[in-house]
Amino acid sequence: MIDILRIAGRNLMRYKRRTLLTSLLITVGLVSVLIFIAVAGSFKSMMVAQFTDSMVGHMQVHRRGYVGAMESLPVDRNMRSRMLVKLYESLDQVEGIESWSPRVKLMAMFSNFANTTSIRLNGIDPQRELATVPLVANRVLTGGQAMPLVEPGKIQVPELIAKGMKTKVGDTVVLVATNKNGSVNGRTFVVQGILESISGPGGRDGYIHIDDARELLRIGDEGVEPEVLVRYGLIDSEPEDEEPDALKLKESLKQQNPLKSPQSTEIELTTSIMDQQSSDEMTGDPFDVNALLAESGSKASDRAAYLRETRVLYDKMGWGRPAEVSEIAIRLKNPAEQEATLAELEQRVAGLKNRRGLSIFQVHPWEKFVPFSKIARMIDMMTLFIKIILISVVLISIMNVLVMAVYERIREIGTMSAIGTRPGTVLALFISEGFLLGMVGALVGTLFSIAAISVLNGVTLTFSFGRQENLILVPTIAVNDVLTTVMLTIVVAVLASLQPAWKASRMDPIKALRHV
Repeated sequence: MIDILRIAGRNLMRYKRRTLLTSLLITVGLVSVLIFIAVAGSFKSMMVAQFTDSMVGHMQVHRRGYVGAMESLPVDRNMRSRMLVKLYESLDQVEGIESWSPRVKLMAMFSNFANTTSIRLNGIDPQRELATVPLVANRVLTGGQAMPLVEPGKIQVPELIAKGMKTKVGDTVVLVATNKNGSVNGRTFVVQGILESISGPGGRDGYIHIDDARELLRIGDEGVEPEVLVRYGLIDSEPEDEEPDALKLKESLKQQNPLKSPQSTEIELTTSIMDQQSSDEMTGDPFDVNALLAESGSKASDRAAYLRETRVLYDKMGWGRPAEVSEIAIRLKNPAEQEATLAELEQRVAGLKNRRGLSIFQVHPWEKFVPFSKIARMIDMMTLFIKIILISVVLISIMNVLVMAVYERIREIGTMSAIGTRPGTVLALFISEGFLLGMVGALVGTLFSIAAISVLNGVTLTFSFGRQENLILVPTIAVNDVLTTVMLTIVVAVLASLQPAWKASRMDPIKALRHV
């Protein structure tokens, strides 16, 4: 094989000008493709990061039905605290998740005591928000750059609203919001900072502390009467009458459930709360049965379970503190593994269903909420189109060179066949010439591409995107992209040589020797 490659190299050098032009054409095509991949890929990555790292996160979790009405930020479709217990556990168990941040989203009226306008608000946990979308701090134009991102009783105002309302840092403003019951509540806030706007939904939202958002909306589980259902006995345990979470049951419940003994039996409680949207069911922690109560004759009373402290039930079932949220933004350790992480999270929460058998939660990638996702897909299509052009250039160039070589070397091919050279050897010889042309063009093109990308990195390339100005482009290219493009070039070069090589190997030696 080495001898064939050596002979192929000598044949190419016999036509130095043609070989040089062909290699140069392949080199230019490869350089163009790699530079485009570097520039376009860097632009795409930068813009994706502008949205994911400063606003939406890599993924988001919502209650079923929330996204369909997201434009109005419906507070009646928030995720309640009882839903979140298992969800938080699932988020912490997924290996690919780096951090997550709960949010309460709402529409409100914004007033500076002179004028009034509407505003979209995100109630956030400052530390979790910065860990999930770290670039959000860079959007703060004036004030509030230091931790925390937003303090209780303060607000980060979008730049457009601040300019339109002539509001500045330190001013006192009023926010008025309507909760899910239709009641109106208002509070005063101090402007902590002004936020730079970002193109797309959510890019013009203001920020307040999540506790302020819950207070403004008066959300939580207060006033909700849970229905407690007693399920089957599980295991025996030592009774502890002093424990507040010890449970007392009516005799009728003991008869309907296979309790092993009147006491020292651990049972599971399941809570069910109905609302207008769905009926959601969550399973809580086990309780110890320490006593049985006599029947009273009342069906309602005889199906009751009693705790020494009712608050224990709320605490154990996740109702201890109002923790209602609209969405949860998620940051991934490796954004390239988004699909796999999303599938794993969906699988973990799939078992959390309402009475209709539908999953309570829906997980969405960032593309669902950012208009730039369409531009990102266009960039991917353009990259594919450029690669197709490269394939065409390499294919046509090498086919042209080798077809001409076969035509010019007909007598030579006939002589080789006449002296006993096998058709397979002739075939391998011309394929080797195509391989060498592709190899030389690919290697030289790669070196020039790396040099050109390095030069571009040394030059400050700035551009604007929407309202964002002076963004610095840093062209980079992954090793995998380089290797893929080089291998593609070489493979296409070999494929392009097949037809001329086959023609040469099947040539009649007598006719070839007679060729003038």
